[in-house]
Amino acid sequence: MSVLIKGGRVITAADDYVADIFVENERISLIGESLDLAADTVIDASGRYVLPGAVDPHTHLDMPFGGTTTIDDVESGQRAAARGGTTCHVDFCIQAPGTSFADSLADWKSRAEGKQVIDMGYHIAVTDLKKGGSLEELASLPDQGITSYKLFMAYKGALMVDDETLFKTMEVAAETGALVMVHAENGDAIDVLVKKALAEGKTEPRYHALTRPPETEGEATNRAIQLARVAGCALYVVHVSCKEAVEPIMLAREKGWDVWGETCTQYFFVDYTFLERPNFEGAKYVYTPPPRDKANQDVLWDAVRRDTLSAISTDHCAFLWDGQKTMGRDDFSKIPNGGPGLENRLQMIHHFGVGDGRIGLNRMVELLCTGPAKLFGLYPRKGTVAVGSDADIVIFDPEKRHTITAANQESKSDYNLYEGTEVVGDIETVLLRGNVIVENSEVVAKPGIGRFVPRARFGEHLQAEPAVEAA
Repeated sequence: MSVLIKGGRVITAADDYVADIFVENERISLIGESLDLAADTVIDASGRYVLPGAVDPHTHLDMPFGGTTTIDDVESGQRAAARGGTTCHVDFCIQAPGTSFADSLADWKSRAEGKQVIDMGYHIAVTDLKKGGSLEELASLPDQGITSYKLFMAYKGALMVDDETLFKTMEVAAETGALVMVHAENGDAIDVLVKKALAEGKTEPRYHALTRPPETEGEATNRAIQLARVAGCALYVVHVSCKEAVEPIMLAREKGWDVWGETCTQYFFVDYTFLERPNFEGAKYVYTPPPRDKANQDVLWDAVRRDTLSAISTDHCAFLWDGQKTMGRDDFSKIPNGGPGLENRLQMIHHFGVGDGRIGLNRMVELLCTGPAKLFGLYPRKGTVAVGSDADIVIFDPEKRHTITAANQESKSDYNLYEGTEVVGDIETVLLRGNVIVENSEVVAKPGIGRFVPRARFGEHLQAEPAVEAA
């Protein structure tokens, strides 16, 4: 099937120009002015932005956690992603204790079978190197297109690893060309603070944040950076939320070390006071790291503007407020950690980032599309609009108004972190490898169109944007 996109304003991380785009065999075949070509489908993109499909490197779909399972499975989560202009994501395959990495991957891939609406890859979350996966098996994963290892420095007694496991994994990554990702919080200190708060009868949602102070994130971030330096591996710090974690990343990058960081959409808009909302509504905003003092929001905008932080993800980990979050009504430590967000990342960052003058359009594309694709071995197949790239394309109306609400979202969650927010700019059409999966802002994709995408080793595609080949 061929597609001709006419007269759109093409925005990449490096360029901004008006052109036609011709798509055939699922890839971009030609970019030029006034292309006179026959196509099965012609889309008039006049007055619209033509963006690369967004890449979300941090999602949790169909994930068991805290005695329950995230409400969005692969199909509903990817429908939300598609509606939000995301055409590829990298989900976390979390190794069950005592289980090999191969068995864990087979389990997670089976959950996606026949349900995929967009393309996806996997990170492997290492939890057990003693009774489960081995270092040798871990070293073999990059040959299978699994080129990133995730380790949790928090969630003691569940997902948290000790420094020995963290460091050994870093050494394997240095040898295999994988990227190490860390959830950076001091889980031991947090465990002490949580137990102390509960013993004192402090059970409300706000204590989720008060027992995870920003210093615990800053300490773990610095520890991970220093250990990665010794091991000689590249490091990616996920969901950075505060100044205390931004600062060690900034210092490492100023020194030229192989350290990168991401933040998530919610940290720009949700602050600690949301946790204090009455009638247990604060539980909607229990995710980790927790919402911080509002002053950190300007710190994060500055960090993404200056490339101290190089990607904006969602950490989409959706639960029902009524029935899942309420498991912790009498004990904040039992509230499932996580929130929705896959659907609204582009809308929110465009409106409040570009629209309010905090970042430019090219930087928005770098943060949501190109940067994640490069860091996670998907570029230039994904993350840009260029001849030879997959025809993952978003046609975005910069003037269309949209009110964000749970009532009209694709996610199965019964709430939205940005409920009632009106944004200017919305996704109109989305193509996945040249196939229309969103039309007139409605998801039209059939499950099964999405694919697993093997990823290249870290660093193979960190070069500059490819030059546009015009007719």
